[in-house]
Amino acid sequence: MSDQEDDIILAELSDDELVLQMHDDLYDGLKDEITEGVNILLGRKWTPYDVLTKALVEGMRIVGIDFRDGILFVPEVLLAANAMKAGMAILKPLLAETGAPRLGRMVIGTVKGDIHDIGKNLVTMMMEGAGFEVTDLGINNPVENYIGALEAQETDILGMSALLTTTMPYMKVVIDTMVEKGMRDDYIVLVGGAPLNEEFAKAIGADSYCRDAAVAVETAKALIAKKHNQMHA
Repeated sequence: MSDQEDDIILAELSDDELVLQMHDDLYDGLKDEITEGVNILLGRKWTPYDVLTKALVEGMRIVGIDFRDGILFVPEVLLAANAMKAGMAILKPLLAETGAPRLGRMVIGTVKGDIHDIGKNLVTMMMEGAGFEVTDLGINNPVENYIGALEAQETDILGMSALLTTTMPYMKVVIDTMVEKGMRDDYIVLVGGAPLNEEFAKAIGADSYCRDAAVAVETAKALIAKKHNQMHA
């Protein structure tokens, strides 16, 4: 099989075949092939938005499902995400020019006292891949960082992550502060991290607990759609 693999010339594939090949290349974390595939599709007059959604986002969705089901592990997902990033680097300026639909903005960060970031980084990459703009605050964020970032630009979603049982309660500090400032209802708050669960998320007043990056994307999309519907109702 591998001998044949080397002989695939992307430019000779039909659009449909190329898109499927790109899903495979993304899955295998092949950065150069993804870059080439994106350029070929753009050369064939595909819109940047279609390249993003049909080739990249759909490919990452497959990666996300296998990650969730334990078929792929963090190193492989990071490779896939890096390949995705290479494709995104070409598409981002083009998407900005064409005013492609942006799903929303998200601010994300690991809470104070916690320095874990692999899960958060995966969520950031998957959310960007799905068409969200993401501001990543990094690790060890006190409440001021979150509030400052939310106030700095129009944002739809706040994402907080924690991997330690000792730092989990800090999420409530952030949400309580948002409530005090009268800004809690302006945002969708998603929380994630290994020790959390749905009950905890409800107890602290978050909108939802996301057990992994794939779920975070689905949840964000669903809640944004719901919010828009309520606004226009």
